[in-house]
Amino acid sequence: MESIQSALKKWLNESNSFQESYEKMKSEILKEPEVQEFLEENNQLKSSDIERQLIKLYEYTSQSKACEKCPALNECCNLVQGYAPKISTEGKKIQLTYDKCPRKLQHDEQLRKKSFVQSLHMPKRLLEASLDQVDLDDPERFEAIRKMERFLHEAENNPSKGLYLYGPFGVGKSYLLGALANALAELQIQSLFIYMPEFVREIKSSINDSTINQKIDRFKRVPVLILDDIGSEHQSPWFRDEVLGAILQYRMMEELPVFFTSNYSLKELEVVLASANKVEAEELKARRIIERVKQVSEPIAMLGENRRS
Repeated sequence: MESIQSALKKWLNESNSFQESYEKMKSEILKEPEVQEFLEENNQLKSSDIERQLIKLYEYTSQSKACEKCPALNECCNLVQGYAPKISTEGKKIQLTYDKCPRKLQHDEQLRKKSFVQSLHMPKRLLEASLDQVDLDDPERFEAIRKMERFLHEAENNPSKGLYLYGPFGVGKSYLLGALANALAELQIQSLFIYMPEFVREIKSSINDSTINQKIDRFKRVPVLILDDIGSEHQSPWFRDEVLGAILQYRMMEELPVFFTSNYSLKELEVVLASANKVEAEELKARRIIERVKQVSEPIAMLGENRRS
C-alpha cells in the first residue's frame, strides 16, 4: 500500500485548487459511516480538533479493519501487512493503534501449532492430515483409530504405548500418524515425525559434522516419536544397534511412546533387521530390537486396498 502522504499528495494534485481538493477530501472522509460513528461517540472533539487530525481519520478509513479489503494475507492492503488499525481518543487527541488482523492471527496460530510437529522429510500431504478427514466407519482402520483416540485422550497426563501399524503399501498408515502429529500439536504436545530412509541418511551425514550425539539425543527425548516406514531403509548393524537400539532403549526405560509404520509384521521385521549384516545373520540382536519395539508400542494390523492407486 502506498504511504498516506503519497496518497494525499496525489489526491491534492488532481485538482488545480488546493482548497477545493482539500474540502472534497474532508467531505468524503467525514461521510464515512465509521468516522461518523466515531465522532458521535467522541463529541468532545471540536471541528478544529478534527481538521487538525484529519490525516489520522484518512489513515483509518483507507485501511482494512477485518480483512474485508484484502484477498489474502500476502496481499494485505494495510500500511503494515497483517495489522489493522483501531481508533480511539485521549482527551482531544485522536490515536491510532495497530493490532493483528484476523488472517494474521489465524496464520500465526497455524505456525504455532506446526512448531509442535518437527519432521525429517514429512511428506507434504501429511502436513495437513486430520483425523476429521478419516473414515471412522472403515472396519480395516477402526482398531488403529480407536487406539489413537485413546492415546490422545490420555496424552496430557499418562500417555499409553504408541502403535506399530503394519500392512500393505497405501492403506493409510502414514496418513493416520500424520493426523496424530497434528492432533498432538492441538494439545501443545511436541512430536517428531521421521521417514526412516531419510533418518538413516541424516545420521550418516551427521557423523562428519560431529552432531550425531546431539541428534540422537533429540530423538531419544522428544515426547512422541513417530518412525515412518521402518524396514524400508538399508540399515547397517551399527545403525541398528548403536542408533535405533539406543533410542528405543532410552524411550523404553523412560516410558516414552513411539509410533511406527511398516510394511512388515514384527516377525517379518525381525528377519529384515537380522539381515542388516550381509555376511552373517544376527538374529539375537534383531530380536532385542523387536522386544524394545514391543515395549514402546502395540502392534495393529492395517489391511485394505491401496488408497493411492
